[in-house]
Amino acid sequence: MHRLLVVEDDNAVRNNIVTCLELEGFDVEAVGSTREALAKLQDGSYPIVLSDIYLDERTGLDVLNAARTSNPECAVILMSGRGSMETVMAATRGGAFDYLAKPFDLEDMVEKIRRAEASLAEPEEKESRIDDIPETEMIGSSALMVDIFKVLAKVAPTDATLLVEGETGTGKELIARMIHRYSRRAEKPFVAVDCGSIPPSLLESELFGALKGSFTGADRDRQGVFESANGGTIFLDEIGDIDLNFQAKLLRVLQEREIRPLGSPRGKPIDVRIVAATNKNVRQLVEQGKFREDLWFRLDVVRIEIPALRERRGDVPLLAQTFLDRYNGRYQTRAILTDSGVKALDSYTWPGNVRQLQHLMERLVILAPQGRIDESAVNESIAESEGRDTAGETLEDAKTEQIRKVLAATGGNKSKAAKILGIERKTLYRLIDRFGLDK
Repeated sequence: MHRLLVVEDDNAVRNNIVTCLELEGFDVEAVGSTREALAKLQDGSYPIVLSDIYLDERTGLDVLNAARTSNPECAVILMSGRGSMETVMAATRGGAFDYLAKPFDLEDMVEKIRRAEASLAEPEEKESRIDDIPETEMIGSSALMVDIFKVLAKVAPTDATLLVEGETGTGKELIARMIHRYSRRAEKPFVAVDCGSIPPSLLESELFGALKGSFTGADRDRQGVFESANGGTIFLDEIGDIDLNFQAKLLRVLQEREIRPLGSPRGKPIDVRIVAATNKNVRQLVEQGKFREDLWFRLDVVRIEIPALRERRGDVPLLAQTFLDRYNGRYQTRAILTDSGVKALDSYTWPGNVRQLQHLMERLVILAPQGRIDESAVNESIAESEGRDTAGETLEDAKTEQIRKVLAATGGNKSKAAKILGIERKTLYRLIDRFGLDK
């Protein structure tokens, strides 16, 4: 059982904590001021420290710094009844093991201390690192991905129309961007359109443009996506979601190489390369009568089927390292990925594919205890994401400091924070209001 130092200026709270910990069998010493705490921490004899943040003329952050200076392995758990994003961020950057928001349940406190104790007992796990990963938009060295790269190398310099099929999150837009980057159109626009997110009634004007007065609210001529991408590449994502009526109009554009803005009596010639993508099997849609066969033939000049991440196991460590480096740079952190962390990532099935792995690594870089992404950190984060119902009220039992950490790391960007936490933005707004995180 490790020695434990408690730093708390409220006598009643300090006595409750000490009594609880002694009943749990811990060897506890307690002080009520930063002066006493700093004096006791000079010899580094306390492997675990539990300290309030707001104490006297100095704070628990000073206690944290002193504890970590005298003993870099010291696990410091900070407590506060009026924590802010700034204090949580300072605690995290200072190397705090964990954070307790007052009032807290004593069982929760004991659980955190036992986790700190367990981390001290574990042998230091080696960092797993892959160096010299090439700088590219698509990371992958598995046989399936190499085959795709071969096809891309041949088709990119041409003007052939492509159909990219793959599950959500596999990187269909990245494929389209690579095709554009290595084509003769690379200096011209690349425009991406999510066809599934545009109401059918607006899709025609969105893609082909509209003249003033062509519909209610059209107070000026409006250029469509095809015209704005002229000379370049247009990426039509979720092409399987467009209705049959618009499919006929899109087929005419592909055949005649001209668009007709809504309300215009004449067509306009356009020169664009089309890369279409879908997470559905277009052949099956054709057989079901939900997709025009003649349009499919036009789009299916070259087809690329992107494998799911679970089918390209060898690429998970490469992708994880890439995302780790990216987000360490973005958030000025120094998180590391351990061998057990890599094994945990590699053994997961990844229903959300590369996009899910990317968001998980971003969350871990910000939230992993002491910046160590090991097996327990990975499994805990995966369990949290699997337990969320993104359609409703989620993160009901989440720690408020976790939300604070993510908000602080993203500079208060709520859209980005919601994505990292794996929840809808409206849910995050409700949680911010409920927990008083805007204060």
